[in-house]
Amino acid sequence: MFHMLTCFNLEPGRDISSFKVALDAFCNHMHQLEMVEGMSPIGERQSDTIMDTDEERDHQYFFTMTFRDRAQVDAAVELINSQQAPTDESHRALFYIIKDPIFICWQDVT
Repeated sequence: MFHMLTCFNLEPGRDISSFKVALDAFCNHMHQLEMVEGMSPIGERQSDTIMDTDEERDHQYFFTMTFRDRAQVDAAVELINSQQAPTDESHRALFYIIKDPIFICWQDVT
């Protein structure tokens, strides 16, 4: 499996529930197109524990998307970059709510 972690903060005046609605709509759309396998719940960072050692970032929220393989994620990126409706509108709806996104990708090795 191939995974993408998204770390982000919310734009001022935005709330996590509106982001969840937009994210669910986008993920459901991409799943119907067979461009994503699944998504984790949205998490809120708990940086007040000694186990959180990332001092470079201050992102408050995160989630992961899971793909079958690199080919599926590359096809999803190609679709998003093509700016075709309705994928483009669904994807842009997410970016109006968040700021400072960071994406980290990895593939399972075992």
